[in-house]
Amino acid sequence: MLNSSVLVLNRSFLPVHVTSVRRAFSLIFQEVARAVNENYETFDFEAWMRLPVQAEDAIGTPRGRIRVPRVIALSGFDRVPRRSVRYSRLNVLARDKFTCQYCGERPHRSLLNLDHVVPRALGGKTTWENVVCSCVECNRRKGGRTPEQAKLRLRRHPERPHWMPLFNLGRQAGQQEAWRPFLGVVDSGAKSASPGGD
Repeated sequence: MLNSSVLVLNRSFLPVHVTSVRRAFSLIFQEVARAVNENYETFDFEAWMRLPVQAEDAIGTPRGRIRVPRVIALSGFDRVPRRSVRYSRLNVLARDKFTCQYCGERPHRSLLNLDHVVPRALGGKTTWENVVCSCVECNRRKGGRTPEQAKLRLRRHPERPHWMPLFNLGRQAGQQEAWRPFLGVVDSGAKSASPGGD
């Protein structure tokens, strides 16, 4: 429970990070952040301790059981950090919306892989601009050829994404109902991909 995820908002209630329950409690206790409830009310540590506890979402402390915060807001942080998006399999898949960039299908994630547009055997690099999400079938059909050689058409030219590095928020929101109201500002069109075949 202490290692589960908590959404971190800036002072303007924009999502900026994801942290653990353990770290969230520390930030609230130090008065660096305030817990946010389902009614968008904020609470310092003492006020949060006094809230009614739901058995399935609480932890024990020497002072009694306390609700686990699922959203916190930083007290003195206004800006949204601008960071580059790290290249990874998951980020490539997210950039491409878990959709094959050749046929447009959205199979189960286990049936997706990464494809080098210009194959490595032909000098293609493993970069944002040369790797796309593809289904197993299209990847097999393309093989070690370029899309033109395999008579396949890219649905969109791959680019380095410019969205905030909160790629996993949309998927985690399915598990964290409390996050949903705050995620409208996150670019749901963000793409993500992962290295794989050619």
